[in-house]
Amino acid sequence: MSASRRPQVRVRVPRPQTSPPVARRRRSVRPLWALVAVALLLGTVLAGRLVDLQVVNHQQLAGQAAQVNTRVVTEPALRGRILTSDGTALVTNAPTTVVTIDPTTLLESDDEGRALIEDVAAELDLPVESLWGRTRLCGTQGAPPVPSCFSGSPYQPIPIAFDADPVAALAILERPERFPGIAVDTRPVRDYPQVSLNAAHVLGYLGRPTRQEVEAQEELSAEDLVGRAGLEASYDSVLRGTPGRSTLSVDPRGVVTGQLDHSDPVSGHDVVTHLDAEVQPAVERILANTVRRSRAGGWPAPSAAALVLDVRTGGVVASASYPTYDPQIWTTGVTQEEYDGLTGADSGNPLLNRTIGETFPPASTFKAISLPAALASGVDPEESYPCPGAVSIGGRRFTNYESTAHGSLTVQRIMEVSCDTVFYTWAYDEWREQGGLEQDSDLTDPWVLTSEQFGLGQTTGIDLPGEAAGVVPGREWKRAYWEATREESCARAESGYPEESDPDRREFLELLAQENCVDGWQYRPGDAANFSIGQGDVAVTPLQLAVVYAAIANGGTLWEPQVVDEIRTGSGELVEDVVPVPAGEVQLDPEALQIVRDGLAGVNTNGTGSPAFATFDLDRYPVAGKTGSAESFGQRATAWYASYGPTTEPEYAVVVVIEQGGIGGDIAAPAARQIWDLLAEQ
Repeated sequence: MSASRRPQVRVRVPRPQTSPPVARRRRSVRPLWALVAVALLLGTVLAGRLVDLQVVNHQQLAGQAAQVNTRVVTEPALRGRILTSDGTALVTNAPTTVVTIDPTTLLESDDEGRALIEDVAAELDLPVESLWGRTRLCGTQGAPPVPSCFSGSPYQPIPIAFDADPVAALAILERPERFPGIAVDTRPVRDYPQVSLNAAHVLGYLGRPTRQEVEAQEELSAEDLVGRAGLEASYDSVLRGTPGRSTLSVDPRGVVTGQLDHSDPVSGHDVVTHLDAEVQPAVERILANTVRRSRAGGWPAPSAAALVLDVRTGGVVASASYPTYDPQIWTTGVTQEEYDGLTGADSGNPLLNRTIGETFPPASTFKAISLPAALASGVDPEESYPCPGAVSIGGRRFTNYESTAHGSLTVQRIMEVSCDTVFYTWAYDEWREQGGLEQDSDLTDPWVLTSEQFGLGQTTGIDLPGEAAGVVPGREWKRAYWEATREESCARAESGYPEESDPDRREFLELLAQENCVDGWQYRPGDAANFSIGQGDVAVTPLQLAVVYAAIANGGTLWEPQVVDEIRTGSGELVEDVVPVPAGEVQLDPEALQIVRDGLAGVNTNGTGSPAFATFDLDRYPVAGKTGSAESFGQRATAWYASYGPTTEPEYAVVVVIEQGGIGGDIAAPAARQIWDLLAEQ
């Protein structure tokens, strides 16, 4: 085989292969639009909420946020003093040691701090429950009743022990690891430096404000102390001053985290009274001794009152009410036992000011009003009138005291011996002149009109709280009273008084209920007779009677009684001069006024007051007055004596009343005589 002939190699070249065409799908954009829609919706909601927060409800929410994150606590101002007319301090402020606990400590304790309180009580030698009760917010579950609970702010230390032993308190303070959250503070409390002078009913006391009071008064906070009685209440805004305020930041748990703002407190003003630093304690002492003497004589004498009034201005020179209490007990937090002792059924209600808050039938002291009323009805002052031991009025027998007859008497002598039967007759004659049972108006009744002219049946306006208005029981009053009590009277007329053990009293009450149910509105002859001698439904306060006798003394001016004379700063600068306020004028005929004055003066020289004033120098210092012995069914006689003097240049009116304490000339007049002994030497 030749070289030229080579075998042929066939090379196979692969064809390029092509993939079959792939079908492409177009992606959907729907999920994207859904996400966009959701985002837009959320953005719209968020934007709307931002507009709502920042624009629509901005002020409301900002205020709520401020309330949530801040709290305002107050710091009480130093309270003003109460002084006598010569500047003697009756009420001041004194420091006391107070043990407090941080409310945060209670909040963070598993047992609400009970174990800690028990340790503190043991260290201070005080009752555990007393301290524990003070940590409980008043009105919450488990809290003791007021005043043993805590009524302050939960954002400042809680006082749990007042007037604590400083040595024991400091011993606690030195061991913070055992007594966490416990602090010792010195705070001012009310102090009463005059040992021999009480005047509790005039001065009053302090207490925490109610929630309603805090809500009603913007400047008041729950931590403040406000006046609850007496001058402390009447002049609370003057004495209290302006409290300091601190704005605190708190966290969501209510724990204080800082102070944002602060203002210092401004002290209150001093109140200067008309009370005489010598006369006031003397009147208190005389009244208490008289009650003891009355009880020693077998009389109940559950209460009493005495007053000295300046007839020229209405200033209250002295005011005493019995029983009384120690105002010091309110200063460091009164205990429940002490509070029960003041308010319990057997306490005698020592918190009541009998000079203004309780009424009594004035008995024959009322004849200072009845005599000018009788003269206005047509009684001839120049005539003499028979004074029998008893008279028949409307079919009923009315008697003098012990049914004593005195024969024919002049008008002045009628006052001196206090002849009831003459007044009964005068009143019965006028009742018939008025129309008897047919008359239903008081517009022409001289007894009702004269009583109202003298200010009876309404409050005097004294600058003390708790004054009673008394009763002038005319026809209109009797109808109103009947309408208000008729349902009860009719029920009693049917059921009787089975609970009454005294048969005579039970019979009397049942007959009275039957009468009142049927026609109790009628103004009967007996009503007029009792009215004329200050008995029956006539009711006055000792202060009202003092105002009446002051008006007789000064010529007819009814002064609005005032305890406070001036208001001054703590440094003595005059803030306000409390000027006397005339409440009205009694329009008495000058001749009638002189007849009344002569009759009252004769009582002490020739009448029922003469035994008490037998050794008193009436020539040098003449005193006019009237005794009274009020009688009520089921009770013993209440002794009265009302007076003024000196008759030549009247300065004072003196009134003494001893409830169920005896006969006026035997008990009340001698007490008043002792007061006049002091006044005559002033």
